[in-house]
Amino acid sequence: MAHRIRCEVKAEASVSVEGYDGIILVADSLDKLTGPLDVLRVPLQAQAAIDQSVVKDGAVVKVALPASRLVLAPTGHLNRDYDDVRRLFDAAAAGIKRALKVGMKKPLLVLANVDSFPEARLVTVLGALHALYVPIEIREDVPEKASKAARLGFVGDNKTVQLAMALDAGRTVASDIGGSDPERMAPPRVEEYVRDVFQGTNVSLEVVSDDEKLCKEYPLFSAVNRCAKGVPRHRGRVMFLTYQGSGPVEQTLLLVGKGVTYDTGGADIKAGGVMAGMHRDKCGAAAVAGFMQILAKLQPKNLKVIGSMAMVRNSVGSECYVADEIITSRAGVRVRVGNTDAEGRMAMADVLCHMKEIAPKEVNPHLMTIATLTGHVCLAYGEEYSAIMDNGPARLAGVAQKLQAAGDLVADPFEISTIRRGDFDFHSGKSEYEDVLQCNNAPSSRTPRGHQTPSAFLIMSSGLDKHGKDSSQPLKYSHLDIAGSSGPFPGVPTASHTTAGNKIARTSCKSYVARPSALQCPPGRYVDTSWPTSRRPGSRPGGLAPVAAVLSGQCYLAPGGTLPVHQLM
Repeated sequence: MAHRIRCEVKAEASVSVEGYDGIILVADSLDKLTGPLDVLRVPLQAQAAIDQSVVKDGAVVKVALPASRLVLAPTGHLNRDYDDVRRLFDAAAAGIKRALKVGMKKPLLVLANVDSFPEARLVTVLGALHALYVPIEIREDVPEKASKAARLGFVGDNKTVQLAMALDAGRTVASDIGGSDPERMAPPRVEEYVRDVFQGTNVSLEVVSDDEKLCKEYPLFSAVNRCAKGVPRHRGRVMFLTYQGSGPVEQTLLLVGKGVTYDTGGADIKAGGVMAGMHRDKCGAAAVAGFMQILAKLQPKNLKVIGSMAMVRNSVGSECYVADEIITSRAGVRVRVGNTDAEGRMAMADVLCHMKEIAPKEVNPHLMTIATLTGHVCLAYGEEYSAIMDNGPARLAGVAQKLQAAGDLVADPFEISTIRRGDFDFHSGKSEYEDVLQCNNAPSSRTPRGHQTPSAFLIMSSGLDKHGKDSSQPLKYSHLDIAGSSGPFPGVPTASHTTAGNKIARTSCKSYVARPSALQCPPGRYVDTSWPTSRRPGSRPGGLAPVAAVLSGQCYLAPGGTLPVHQLM
């Protein structure tokens, strides 16, 4: 398995350290280069005197330091109403790319004095690491290009570097699975990859690949798998990753990730040139795997997480499922298929039902689905944002609002949608034949409330509608649609897929950095977040992956990529 570490990453005490062949300076103003950074200000001001574009566009100049040359990576404004910490992430990534172009192999990253954002330093390192990611296909097939740099230094504290590396490990796993082509990460090979990642860790893996068992226990999933299973290398499987931290469990997360390794649309085929890029339809499951890697690295206490990956290919052929079929779900709900291109909800619904069955036996459970589910969410919110929607019990806990606030703190913007009664009406059976209608026969982008209604389908087809706030056994459930934030195509995925957890009791946030020695989250309430990026080619390069929030042993995932850990007051 190709090496998953970008390069050596070290914390350094000053810009005068030896062993680097260039400096990358992330700054919004040359005036902030004071004290130890004054040595960087002088040559930049001299360059600015003859080139007024330096502060806006950046520059490469010589410096009287061992590193000998300096790349200025300007952030632009940081304090306007609409500026946020993503500017630091983007600037660091752009600085790395410029440094590589000028021939640097051992860059030293420096952040100017920035007081606008509490997690500025961590975000800056993560932006640089994102730009150093090399796709697994390149690492495996072109070994001479397996690494873009030999070393990355950061002038700052070691705990920031160690935390960034742990979080980036999860982001790498999510990017490897989510971004790879449909053959390299076909379901059996995803299993192979995941087994390698978690070998020797305290994350256990269980795989259901026997077709008879899949048909019996996950009938909606098996409908999608029906055509692909005739090709051995495309056969679907449901994978369960389990983590349990030390100490008594105080919070349980039950995650379901959509892992459609390729989506042809099935019988309702994606025509008109819109099929390209559909290998990215597995980014929800990729986020789950990435998050579990973060847990394996950080080892949070008092937390249990069961992360499931519904890995299947939506193929087209004589065995593919078709509209008008009526299939009884694991929950005993009769589902009429309306559109085979709505396969993601089919792949997840029975697995969500399985998690619903587990939940009452667990401590303080919270169920979540994570999926690149609809084009509608891109139209509704844009291509850099994910949507989160809560059922009644999760809404009472204020999960979405608190995750949104935490996400804004660490550059993981996502929008809150609401599951309405019309969404349930939309999916109610239209005849006596069926209980639930899977979908209409129009694309989500041409369907009113096209990204909200699938959450109602998932609730109804899994039997979660029996566990609402009016139930004697309410279960918190949140659905994340990450289609907008999963990353540019062509391009590298953001690893912006996540999971979420339990209620957040108290909400105001301040930054917290995990103790570096063991990379363990001490008792407290935390939020780990990340970054989405645009899907438009040529748009900003940044983005992270599974967002983890650990709140007194409670973990929260929010879309956007693996990121910092924040303590909630």
